[in-house]
Amino acid sequence: MTTIHDTHRHEFGSDNYAGVHPEILLALADANGGHQVAYGGDAYTARLGTVIASHFGEHAQAFPVFNGTGANVLSLQSMLPRWGAVICAETAHIATDENGAPERVGGLKLLTVPTPDGKLTPELVDREAWGWGDEHRAQPGVVSVTQTTELGTAYSVDELRAVVEHAHGLGMAVHLDGARLANAAAHLGQSLRALTTDLGVDVVSFGGTKNGLMYGELVVVLDPARSEGLRYMRKVTMQLASKMRFVSAQFVALLEGDLWLRSAQHANAMATRLRTAVDAIDGVRVTQPTDANAVFAVLPAGAADRIRDHAHFYDWNRAGEVRWMCSFDTTPADVDDFAEAIRAVVSS
Repeated sequence: MTTIHDTHRHEFGSDNYAGVHPEILLALADANGGHQVAYGGDAYTARLGTVIASHFGEHAQAFPVFNGTGANVLSLQSMLPRWGAVICAETAHIATDENGAPERVGGLKLLTVPTPDGKLTPELVDREAWGWGDEHRAQPGVVSVTQTTELGTAYSVDELRAVVEHAHGLGMAVHLDGARLANAAAHLGQSLRALTTDLGVDVVSFGGTKNGLMYGELVVVLDPARSEGLRYMRKVTMQLASKMRFVSAQFVALLEGDLWLRSAQHANAMATRLRTAVDAIDGVRVTQPTDANAVFAVLPAGAADRIRDHAHFYDWNRAGEVRWMCSFDTTPADVDDFAEAIRAVVSS
C-alpha cells in the first residue's frame, strides 16, 4: 500500500498522533517469524518480566494489555470489591476521557475532587474519604493519581509520598495512572521505581503508546498480594492478547535500554521550547506549569480555529483554554513553525 497521508505534517493534538518509533518497529520485526506460545507463554513476555523487575523492583509483575483505558479499568477492578469506590481528581483521565468505562465495564464508583492543577493532596483526598460502614455509600478503597496529570503537571516525590502515605493510613490502596509516567520521570530526574515502588504505590498503569509504541500498555502490580485473580480478569475484560509477544517485545525495546527516557526527555524539551516561544506572544496566556510535554494556554476569541489551519490541537474546555502536546518525533522546526503560526494569528 502506498502512503496516503502527508508524512511531513506535524500536529500538536496528542502524543498519540505520532507514529511508531523506529526502534520499536525494528523490535516488532525482530519478534516476528516462527512460532511462539500464545497468550503470554512466549520468550518476549518472559524477558519483559525481567525488565520490569529491573525498573520497579524484584516483586513487580507486568500484565500487558491493549490500551490505556483497559489498563486503568483492569487495575482498579483488581484493587476493589464490587461495592468499592475510587477517589480521583475531577480532571483525571478515568473521569473525563474514558466514556464511563470504569463505571460501565468495571462497575466502579468514581468520587471526583476539583483541583487547581490536576494534583491530589491529603486534604483533597479527605473530601471524599469518608462513609466507611455506611451501606448507602460506595466505599472508598482506592486513591488514583495521574502522573503526569491531565493538566501536564508532575507530582514531586514528596507530593506523591504524602498522598500515598495518607491513603494507606486510611486503609486505602493507591493506583497510579502512568500513561505519561516516563515524562514525569524525565522531568524530575527520577527512576520509575523512585516514583512508584519506593513510595508504596500498589498498582501502576504504565503507558507505552504515548511514548513511541504502536499499541499496548502495562498493568504493573507492585504488591504481589494484589495480583491474585488479575490474570483471570484480564481475559474477562477482553484485554488478553493472543499474540502477546508483539506487545511485550515493544516494551522490552522501550525499557531494556534508555529509549523510554530519551523519547520522554525529547518530548518534554520540545514542550519547553514551545512554552518559551508562546510566552513571548502578547495575547497568549499560559495557564499551567510546563512540567512535561504539554502546554496549556488561553487564546483570544476565534484564534484557535484559525491556528488549526496550520496544525490540529484540542480545545481543553469551554473557557477558551487549549492544549498543545509534543511527542518523541516533534522537531525544533515543528515547534518554531507552529509558534510562528500562533504569533501571526494572534497578532492579526
